[in-house]
Amino acid sequence: MWDRLSEQIYLNFIKDDRWQYFTNGLEVTLIIAFFAALLGIVIGLVVGVIRSTHEKTHKLKFLNFLCSIYLTVIRGTPVVVQLMIIYYIILANARNKIPVAILAFGINSGAYVAEIFRSGIMSIDNGQMEAGRSLGFNYIQTMWYVVMPQAFKNVLPALCNEFIALLKETSVSGYIALQDLTKAGDIVRSRTFDPFFPLLTVAAIYLVCVIVLTQGVKILERRLRQSEH
Repeated sequence: MWDRLSEQIYLNFIKDDRWQYFTNGLEVTLIIAFFAALLGIVIGLVVGVIRSTHEKTHKLKFLNFLCSIYLTVIRGTPVVVQLMIIYYIILANARNKIPVAILAFGINSGAYVAEIFRSGIMSIDNGQMEAGRSLGFNYIQTMWYVVMPQAFKNVLPALCNEFIALLKETSVSGYIALQDLTKAGDIVRSRTFDPFFPLLTVAAIYLVCVIVLTQGVKILERRLRQSEH
């Protein structure tokens, strides 16, 4: 049994430096997930503020209409289809596939982050907005300095769940021939004809990334609670 295990480890990781497929794939996955998350936060924040402003003041009707279309289309279609549309149609001449993946996953994540931010903003009592305006802040300043810090604390767990989902969604990057972590496992499997070790390794790496991200958010939540006292 030990000889068989040693042989499989050699074939899947050591021979021809196949371990590099996993490390390079992990690097691509983390780059895509990180920058897509940043893009998703920016898009989600803008859309969430527009949507919540419309609900509170009934202003920005046209922008709210555009945001509603964006949310309906993005949340109503699979992310892998969006990825292929951006790669094969919208950015068909793009040579670097990583920015394409970042754009696709960022736009997709932004739709879900927008609703998270909107719910967080709507959960803040209207008295907070009135208090900020009474201090001389305009609407944008009150939203940024008074409402959003409180809303962010409320939605942090939901944001963590969205970023975990985003990290796992990047596993479909192989549809545009990107060698991410999942594709790396598939390449090794195709060369060793052994599905067990490559797939188990990919699953374990994703699991470790999710655990690290979850623990990081818990630490951030703890520090935010301590800053309240």
